Amino acid sequence: MKVACVGGGPAGLYLSILLKRQDPSHDVTVHERDPEGSTYGWGVTYWQGLLDRLRVCDPESAAAIEEHSVRWNQGVAHVRDLSTRQPGDEGHGIGRHKLLELLADRARTLGVRLEFEDEITPDTLPDADLIVAGDGVHSALRTHHTAHFGAELVPGRNSYVWLGTTKVFDSFTFAFVETGHGWVWCYGYPFSAEQSTCVIECAPETRDGLGLEAADGLARVEKLFAHVLDGHPLVGRDDDGATSWLTFRTLTNRTWHRDNLVLLGDAAHTTHYSIGAGTTLALEDAIALADALRESDGIPRALARYERERKAALLSLQSAARYSAQWYENLNRYIHLPPERMFALLGQRHSPLLPYVPPQLYYRLDRAAGQLEALRRFKRWLGPKLARGAHARALGTRK
Repeated sequence: MKVACVGGGPAGLYLSILLKRQDPSHDVTVHERDPEGSTYGWGVTYWQGLLDRLRVCDPESAAAIEEHSVRWNQGVAHVRDLSTRQPGDEGHGIGRHKLLELLADRARTLGVRLEFEDEITPDTLPDADLIVAGDGVHSALRTHHTAHFGAELVPGRNSYVWLGTTKVFDSFTFAFVETGHGWVWCYGYPFSAEQSTCVIECAPETRDGLGLEAADGLARVEKLFAHVLDGHPLVGRDDDGATSWLTFRTLTNRTWHRDNLVLLGDAAHTTHYSIGAGTTLALEDAIALADALRESDGIPRALARYERERKAALLSLQSAARYSAQWYENLNRYIHLPPERMFALLGQRHSPLLPYVPPQLYYRLDRAAGQLEALRRFKRWLGPKLARGAHARALGTRK
């Protein structure tokens, strides 16, 4: 099979790896419009479940990714001059540049052709049995067939900017700062021994009131978060010190394939960055598409199966992402709680019930449910022991 992957992001590169592992005779080329080594973003996050899947699919690339990742198992929230720290699931961070480098090296080793500075347009499609549109949320290949794919972009309300810093956080860090124009907050996490990602978010009226899009916007943000940066600078993409603020847009598509063209990763869907699932979903798309191509009878059936399975898998995550984004858009509902309670509800922000239950009541109900579950686990553990004890006593009585 001859395959052309348009876009050299994690999804396209990983799909090329999986296809060559399945059958070295596949002719696979990845076409990337930008020069090699140039990429946006800082670090990306993933969780243990993804790493376990990667080990099954391709142990070599999984080992390389794990080796170059950093880990944390705690979260900390700073609200005004108060802080709270809580244990959590183990998270992993890796630089986006490093991740792409590792995947590109692995793909080359397997015989994939990587063509950089090679922009593919709807008028210059390569001759291939399968064309994979992994060219991002602004996919030119998808846009060319807008009516067929039925793409819908829904903008969120808040503004955000993606930054880096030389401050290496020891855990996933949240910081909420109150200003005269409203609240500003950040999500920070390490992705190497030298750097962390720092995403800044606020309402658009807060951004404008504080002048955060001005030429010295980066310096203004640094000042707001000096207490968590410990004197370290923030680093943006713009050399002049300005910051490029964005509004996140959630992308959905009615269908994911047309003839021999199929959407992958951000070209097919996006989920709000606050749940940290973008890279995971891109890699899982690649796994599902490779499996469908291997196990289905012909490309049309494979693409139908891939779309069906991935759409079903995304339903709960897309819902969680919507509620997560809305939690931050309605921050004033939660921010005045004691920090430990606010942080607990931050962890519950994916809940469809939380927006409709008073926060203090939801917190008490959640705590009570947790205690009941702990009691249930204790009873399940204790039950067999009591039964064995009763059985032993019964034997002793018979003697």
